[in-house]
Amino acid sequence: MKAMVLAAGIGKRMLPLTEKVPKPLLEVAGQTLIEWQIRRLAKAGVRDLVVNLHHLGSLIESHLGNGAELGVAITYSHEDVLLETAGGIKHALSLLGDEPFILCNGDVWSDFDYRQLLADGLTEGRLAHLVLVPNAAHHPEGDFWLGKNGMLSATGAEGMKEAKETWVGKYTYAGIALLSPALFNDLPAGPQPLAPLLLKAMAAGKVSGQLFEGEWMDVGTPERLAQLNREQNRQQT
Repeated sequence: MKAMVLAAGIGKRMLPLTEKVPKPLLEVAGQTLIEWQIRRLAKAGVRDLVVNLHHLGSLIESHLGNGAELGVAITYSHEDVLLETAGGIKHALSLLGDEPFILCNGDVWSDFDYRQLLADGLTEGRLAHLVLVPNAAHHPEGDFWLGKNGMLSATGAEGMKEAKETWVGKYTYAGIALLSPALFNDLPAGPQPLAPLLLKAMAAGKVSGQLFEGEWMDVGTPERLAQLNREQNRQQT
């Protein structure tokens, strides 16, 4: 199975840190964020990676090279304009092939075991499987409802009396997913967000999910990066 690591973003919330360093190359305890993700993928046996590039992309490519030092093979998908998540995936589909692939953000920190996605795969007829995490203080409302049947919904238990019987709860998308290329069949080329595609597929009952309660952080601000560094350095001493 292949994986796509998203690394094209500008990282506006991380300014001024991302003026000269792309967000995926920011370090936690001496290791870049994107290296952390790649090592986790390699540990799970995922060796064939596609990394999309835009903002300061040459620095990421120079740093990672062909991926051999990390035990993987990296192909780069260059974006002349920032294509957003779905647009970037559409642009890279020729590199990803016809089979389901793992998608992960290059700037999240997590100890999620990707072998879970390799083992479970996508049930026939489903277009996506998303990993969810408990809601953080900066995003208390969450993103999607997880049903007790393992399916996801954008509306879920809102206004429903049977919430406790039907839904586990509403959680945050972790930036980790297993996607079918068919999800992008009707998507035109150019900048496109991923959320509308997922919402349409959810409405059709074609998106499943799981709750992950291990280590995870969206390193979205300099403050959260500093917090994560403190925590990781403390664990290593």
